[in-house]
Amino acid sequence: MNSKAHILHKIIHRHNVQHIFQQLKKNGKKIVFTNGCFDIVHPGHIHYLMEASELGDILVVAINSDDSVRRLKGPTRPIIPEKERCLHMASFEFVDYVLIFDEDTPENIIKLIQPDVLVKGSDYRIDEIAGASYVLQQGGKVITIPLIEGYSTTSLLRKLDKKS
Repeated sequence: MNSKAHILHKIIHRHNVQHIFQQLKKNGKKIVFTNGCFDIVHPGHIHYLMEASELGDILVVAINSDDSVRRLKGPTRPIIPEKERCLHMASFEFVDYVLIFDEDTPENIIKLIQPDVLVKGSDYRIDEIAGASYVLQQGGKVITIPLIEGYSTTSLLRKLDKKS
C-alpha cells in the first residue's frame, strides 16, 4: 500500500467502528483511545499523542466534528475543517485510526470501541473525562498525560491575532 493509501486507510467511518475494534480485540490488541478538536496541531499535541501511543498496540484518535467544535469553542472555530484535521492526525506514524464524532463528548464512540485505555491531558481530572466511568467499569484504565507548558491552540490563536 502506498503512503497516501495507507494514510487514507486510517480514517474510518462510524459504521465500521464496532467491527474493526471487535476484530482487533479478538486478535489480542490493546486499544488506546483519545479525543479532541486538534484544530491547530502543535508540539504539545504531538508529544501527547506519542505518549498515548506507547500505552497500547493501537491508538485511536476521535476528532470533534466542525459542528461539535463550534458548540464547544465558539463560532470562529474550528480554523481547520474536520476532514483536514483527520488527514493531519492520520499522517502521524503513531496514530492507527482516526474518526470524527459529532456529539459534544465521545462517550458513545467509547462505548462502541471499548478501549482498554482512555487517555486525556492532565488538564482533566479522571472524574471529568467523558467515558471514564464506562472504561473503568469494563476493567480498562484511564490515564492522564502531563501537558507541555506553553502550548495550546488558544494561545497560538492569540499570538496570531496580535500579529495581524
